[in-house]
Amino acid sequence: MDRTARLDGIERIAVLRANALGDFLLALPALEALKAAYPGASMTLLGTAWHAAFLDGRPGPVDEVVVLPPITGVSTMEAGHRAPAELFERLRERRFGLAVQIHGGGRYSNPFVRGLGARTTAGLRTPDAEPLDRWVPYVPYQHETLRFLEVAALVGGVAGRLEPWVARTGADAAEVAAALGEPPAGLVALHPGAMDPRRRWPAEFFAAVGDRLDRPIVVTGSEAERELVERVTEAMRRPAVPLAGALGVGGLAALYARCDLLVANDTGPRHLAAAVGTATVGIYWCGNLINAGPLTRSRHRPLVSWTAACPVCGAGGLDPAAERCAHDPSWVADIPVDAVVEQARELLRGA
Repeated sequence: MDRTARLDGIERIAVLRANALGDFLLALPALEALKAAYPGASMTLLGTAWHAAFLDGRPGPVDEVVVLPPITGVSTMEAGHRAPAELFERLRERRFGLAVQIHGGGRYSNPFVRGLGARTTAGLRTPDAEPLDRWVPYVPYQHETLRFLEVAALVGGVAGRLEPWVARTGADAAEVAAALGEPPAGLVALHPGAMDPRRRWPAEFFAAVGDRLDRPIVVTGSEAERELVERVTEAMRRPAVPLAGALGVGGLAALYARCDLLVANDTGPRHLAAAVGTATVGIYWCGNLINAGPLTRSRHRPLVSWTAACPVCGAGGLDPAAERCAHDPSWVADIPVDAVVEQARELLRGA
């Protein structure tokens, strides 16, 4: 039997991808490939509350979102959360023809996907995970978008776009208008935050870039990043607008679409800006560039740190299986401001 052939009679597809913004955006090309292979099938994303809010009424490959409760290794990293039996009963009633796991190595997620009762399962697998009907090995250093497209190919999905694309709605634009009014022409955004503090370029470096670009500047961040956003704006000599916690994901997409450029750490908002067509300069640690960097260069320029060990204790960082040390210094502070400004100006000349 051809283990990459398109399946017959598929009317409903379930896809597990229940994590953060950047993770979802990296998976969008694979979701589009699945939708193109099965255009008559309904696609259900097994996700979280933010997916449901962001995708509600938004054109794209996902037809509906089922919000999962906390389930260890599936929708949360916290231990001790098991999938309720009634959840499986409710999902089995949907009679999925195909269930796809593009969530991770499968130690927890593959048993969950197998429990959906789909006719065919496909996805990723580490050596310690249960097999699915069709699977590809999960290895540490592979770009996530290409990894997920490889899964889509298991069931006949063919890659279209390599970079994600997100449609914007009128509600997104209204959110920006309420928070900021009419954005000025030539706007540049800076995003100094990142969930992992080791991915954060120093705030004063972002401020220096903002001062040297001679453009109106907005500094974005979540509510939890308010102090960081204010550190950047206060360090700047030129005026800049701090915008922390004021926009949801849709509003942030609409704001970035009005910008000529985003300068950001390796984080979901950089992927979001790229997905609405905005040029980006990204600050990357070398390992993360392999897994999540932009795949094209005409509009996206990653600057790379080759730091191989913790700047505090010297613990190595290149082995994904190694235990993480307890320190949280920046692993990307060696990227010079001059290099970021150079790439930013080059992209702005083409804006």
